[in-house]
Amino acid sequence: MTAALVRDVMTPGVVAVRPDASLVEAARLMRSQDIGDVVVADGQEVVGVLTDRDITIRAVADGTDPSTVSARSMCTPDPVTVAPGDPVTQAAALMRAHAVRRLPVVEDGLPVGMVSLGDLAADRDPGSALADISRAEPDPEPGAAPGELR
Repeated sequence: MTAALVRDVMTPGVVAVRPDASLVEAARLMRSQDIGDVVVADGQEVVGVLTDRDITIRAVADGTDPSTVSARSMCTPDPVTVAPGDPVTQAAALMRAHAVRRLPVVEDGLPVGMVSLGDLAADRDPGSALADISRAEPDPEPGAAPGELR
């Protein structure tokens, strides 16, 4: 049986950075939390979403020094959000309409989680390749012993 509401498939909790945090800070946080995105928040207000892809494509590939660039300047501003009580079908429709892979989950103006394309795949088609990839352990960092993450 598939979940009906976003709260049933989302990853609870939010990892956030300040708008003035450097891309290096954001990337280190992503690494330590084993995630591919962070919410950019000004206090409790979600002002953007910054992904590992944003850092790579928008900054590093252009030769920008990631230690001198802010999260706000490279994030996707004013992200589309969903609420925990919204239908999963609405989250999927928003992802499709806006060509995004992740949506912040916001309740009463506060970020409470994230829902990703992988979360939806794991719920809707648990045997799919995307669901398997979404559930897989991350690859170890170069130089790490087999089975060791750094």
